Amino acid sequence: MKRPTDMVQTAARAAIWMQSDGAAVIERFVLGQLTTDGGFRGRSAASDLYYTVFGLACLAALRCALPAAPVRRYLDALGDEGEGLDFVHLASGARCWAALGESARGRALLRRMETHRAADGGYHHLEARAARGTVYGAFLAYLAYDEVGDGMPEPQTLLASIGSLRTADGGYANAADVAMGTTTATAAALLLQQWISGAVETAAIDAVQACECPAGGYLAFKSAPGPDLLSTATALHALREAGRAPASTEPHAEFVASLWDDNGGFRGHPADPTTDCEYTFYALLALGACVGGGGGSEQ
Repeated sequence: MKRPTDMVQTAARAAIWMQSDGAAVIERFVLGQLTTDGGFRGRSAASDLYYTVFGLACLAALRCALPAAPVRRYLDALGDEGEGLDFVHLASGARCWAALGESARGRALLRRMETHRAADGGYHHLEARAARGTVYGAFLAYLAYDEVGDGMPEPQTLLASIGSLRTADGGYANAADVAMGTTTATAAALLLQQWISGAVETAAIDAVQACECPAGGYLAFKSAPGPDLLSTATALHALREAGRAPASTEPHAEFVASLWDDNGGFRGHPADPTTDCEYTFYALLALGACVGGGGGSEQ
């Protein structure tokens, strides 16, 4: 059975699509996002624990040495128990400690993260002890537990929680009472199903495939005006893991490459002026998922 750690392994395959110096350009961009306090900056000049996860993941995918000492200093300043951190940043902190090989320090953050376990067995990424979880909360929680190396308590209840978020079009919405599924939520649900039970849900695969743009990229939902990087990366990775990669991946790789900025980072969509570590990792994931899927070849 596949595990979430396959995401970094898939992203590492992006090197097959890049020019020989492409990885070095991206590495320089990522290391350039490291701030003086040891974290990676987000969409502003300030460091952010959430973006630090992606900075470390980018470097791991590029097979680069991690800046362990400054990142450890940054994490130390946040405290051992994660007091004051919200769910997203608790999960991020646990994953950062795991990336540095210090999973024991991430376990305290996992325990605090459990206050966001919903009554239906899922996790809500915004509310503590909510009645129902969200797909995003479930996805982040499962990643954090897996990377720290601990089994998630009662993972089958997590599947039941996200099952309640299935939409009439066969996809998944991130929260209850939303009529239309989104590509990111549906892709996350597909991955969770495979990680936990090994299942492949045909209707959800069909819903993701319905958002494919022939010219390249995937829409966030069927009526979206144009493709974006996050939807494209999550769709390509989920479809690849399900054994349903698109027949031709070349247009998708070209769409991702069009978002590569001169500074070495990637933008989230054509009109986005800002590059960051999160979108750069998703670009690597998307390009890696294209390898062997019609437009690329194994090397």
